Amino acid sequence: MENLSLLQSILLFAVPAVMAITVHEAAHGFTARFFGDRTAEVLGRLTFNPIKHIDPVGTVLVPLGLLAMSKVTGAPLLIFGWAKPVPVGVRNLRNPQRDMAIVAAAGPASNLAMAAGWTLVLVLTGLVGGGIQMMEYLAYMAYFGVFFNVLLAVFNMMPIPPLDGGRVVSGLLPPQASTQFDRIEPFGFMIVIGLIMTGVLWNIIGPIFNAVLGFYLGFLG
Repeated sequence: MENLSLLQSILLFAVPAVMAITVHEAAHGFTARFFGDRTAEVLGRLTFNPIKHIDPVGTVLVPLGLLAMSKVTGAPLLIFGWAKPVPVGVRNLRNPQRDMAIVAAAGPASNLAMAAGWTLVLVLTGLVGGGIQMMEYLAYMAYFGVFFNVLLAVFNMMPIPPLDGGRVVSGLLPPQASTQFDRIEPFGFMIVIGLIMTGVLWNIIGPIFNAVLGFYLGFLG
């Protein structure tokens, strides 16, 4: 990918990145509706329209800024982002604690499913390729799709509320322990930012990310 210009990288990255974040949030909303909560539907967030989910900072500025930094400095490509969270009325769920854990897990699960889809695209471009430039560009886009979806899934499954992993852990704990665990939530993003700033974050998620990414890319032979 070092042969791509910054503009080409941005254009090829934008499609899978926006898809990854949009489907992730929509998956939360559709799963919540399945378990009885229509909050996202009433507020117009039960949709795959990316405009409804895009956060100007988290969906656009942060990912593109990190991509640009990687291209300009040659630093390793580490990109993440976020969208506007889909609202969930926990009390509307039939079994609030259990169902909220499933709703939370639906986002990362959708990213792993999309990573599988992009892997299939990569396999097909390898079969059809043969020096066709359009196929090469599609292969780059597909690789970005696998990379970003795996990163988004692994990052969000960190057991820190309000990340999805924190919600899942909360749903699996006994009620009293869950209440105690949820008290971390107001400090959750500060904890994540601290892990990023100190470089500890990659030490935590890096091995898992590499293992999952390797699993998908292993299908390329």
